[in-house]
Amino acid sequence: MSNNDYIERIVDEEALAEYLTEELGEATEYDIERHQAGHSNETLFLTWGDEDLVLRRPPPGAKADTAHDVLREYHVMDALQETDVRVPTTVLACEDHDVIGSDFYIMERSKGDVLRDDEPDRFADPESRQRIGEELVDRLAEIHAVDPEAVGLEEFGRPEGYIDRQVDRWHKQFDWAFDVTADEREVPEIEEIGAWLDDNVPDDHPHALVHGDYKLDNVMFGPEEPPEIVGIFDWELSTLGDPRFDLAWLLTYWRDAGDAEPAIPELVPTFTDREGYPTKGELVERYEAATGIEFEHGRFYRVLSVYKLTALCEMFFRRHLEGNADNPMYPKMRHRVPAMADWAMRIIDGEEPI
Repeated sequence: MSNNDYIERIVDEEALAEYLTEELGEATEYDIERHQAGHSNETLFLTWGDEDLVLRRPPPGAKADTAHDVLREYHVMDALQETDVRVPTTVLACEDHDVIGSDFYIMERSKGDVLRDDEPDRFADPESRQRIGEELVDRLAEIHAVDPEAVGLEEFGRPEGYIDRQVDRWHKQFDWAFDVTADEREVPEIEEIGAWLDDNVPDDHPHALVHGDYKLDNVMFGPEEPPEIVGIFDWELSTLGDPRFDLAWLLTYWRDAGDAEPAIPELVPTFTDREGYPTKGELVERYEAATGIEFEHGRFYRVLSVYKLTALCEMFFRRHLEGNADNPMYPKMRHRVPAMADWAMRIIDGEEPI
């Protein structure tokens, strides 16, 4: 299916134009482009007159569950507009499926670079690299400093028991994947890792607004120097929960010089081991200083983060085996998942301290 054919499947361009005219006024220029690097929700770039906009909608055929709840994503970003958190400017939200066949929302488009596979040339020096790490931590600290009640998010989640529910959720996701993948190959370490997590869940944890997927390729750095984050994206998993899990997730996608070869190079960037980038330990120290939240039980949170990522990858492998995906990365999970289980075991055994 060509890109244009796929756009026609997910957007009724004429109906959307009528909606935009009604809400934003008439425009002489109108264009739609699909963002190829989008994740679970579809991301479309819109030109409407002299405005550059972004439309987010669920993938076609998705169920109306929290994994694709774009109106929830809009709600949290809209609530954060007057805070220090670097969110894009929200424009419209629509739950009328007569427009494009699903819920969707529109925000202003940010300009800059997302650091996914490498760093831009203007940041290829030790000072800029140091600042990239500092920006990541400082912006995460601003998220965790939000008073949910002050911005109308006091009912946005149930922070009590958040970590217990996370552990249980990823156990179940492994069970779902293994129903099919175990016939191809088994990963016996997963059961051991899951049991270790059950035995080491912290008795309590701090409560905060959490992003749920905070990492380097979910933020945008502006086009200027020095590096400055101008937008934080992909809020679909945000809730009220445990801020230490957000920090651990960030660390999972960060490499230090001297780290073992990456277990999942398709997803974890490898360039942060270059001269100038802060170490994982330095990121933690800066976070603790900025928030006053100690990264207690850090080994538990780091293991849970790798366990979660491994579960997602095993789910990819099931979808590949069932013929429900054509992503060339998914077949690689046959070997990547066992390597990731080894990664989690190294953290448990103390072989990968921060």
